[in-house]
Amino acid sequence: MTVTPAQHATPRAPTRRARLPWQRVPIWALMLLACFLSVVPFYLMFVWASHPSAEVFTFPPHLWFGDAFARNWQGLMQVTDGQAPRQFWNSLYIALISTLTTLFFCSLAGYAFAMYDFRGKGALFAFILGTMLIPPLVMDIPSFLVMNNVLHWVGQPRALWVPGMANAFGIFLMRQYISSALPRELIEAARMDGATEFGIYRQVVLPLIRPILATLGVVTFVGAWNNFKGALIMKLSEPDTMTLPLSLRRLGGGATNVNVDWGAIMMLVVITVIPLLIVFLLASRQVISGLTSGAVKD
Repeated sequence: MTVTPAQHATPRAPTRRARLPWQRVPIWALMLLACFLSVVPFYLMFVWASHPSAEVFTFPPHLWFGDAFARNWQGLMQVTDGQAPRQFWNSLYIALISTLTTLFFCSLAGYAFAMYDFRGKGALFAFILGTMLIPPLVMDIPSFLVMNNVLHWVGQPRALWVPGMANAFGIFLMRQYISSALPRELIEAARMDGATEFGIYRQVVLPLIRPILATLGVVTFVGAWNNFKGALIMKLSEPDTMTLPLSLRRLGGGATNVNVDWGAIMMLVVITVIPLLIVFLLASRQVISGLTSGAVKD
């Protein structure tokens, strides 16, 4: 019996028909609409910061830039008694120190939980995760009492960044990423080459976890930069310690204040938002890589 090649041929898998360009139009339209809704508030913020206070809420609203940037800056310096640059530095200092210390201590702890075996490791990690279940509002009064009666740090910027240097979320995030991204064989090979434990962390671990460092860094920076409640509780209300969120609230003056310089406020809003945009643009590539790592199978 002669077997023809056709009898040996394996059946072909059904090919997936390519989606026609016109079928992607609804997806493109939704993406463009989402981009438009995301960008327009930022655009209008910059536009309104360039118009006088009396023209900020005119209707129809201004859609192009005006020539009142310098006037609004002078108004901002006047209503803040010249403390706007100092308030910007206070917010930047707290956000940078919070970010750097959080990345250092959380990456160290996450690396230890992922790559070291020691007695009580599981119980300690479970305890750290358990602290994430405590509502943050519950800790406001105890934190204030400790800072006021024990450490005497109320009114000082360190009261904001010291308590969050090794937070449970950062430790958990680092531990999960290192466990999945770093093979133990790599660590053992570095030890066999004579590297110290801290040298392994600095020269091997840190370069390989840059995506998750960027992700946690952006989250920490934004949280510290926008920390209004913490600065209010810790009484950072003096001119030399006030942060930008507190300054914005003070300039707003409440819903009943009709003598608000909205041009100065919009200028301060622009100053407040620019560092956040810069941080995200600089770290966006690493953040996206960190968020999508492990989502695609090899």
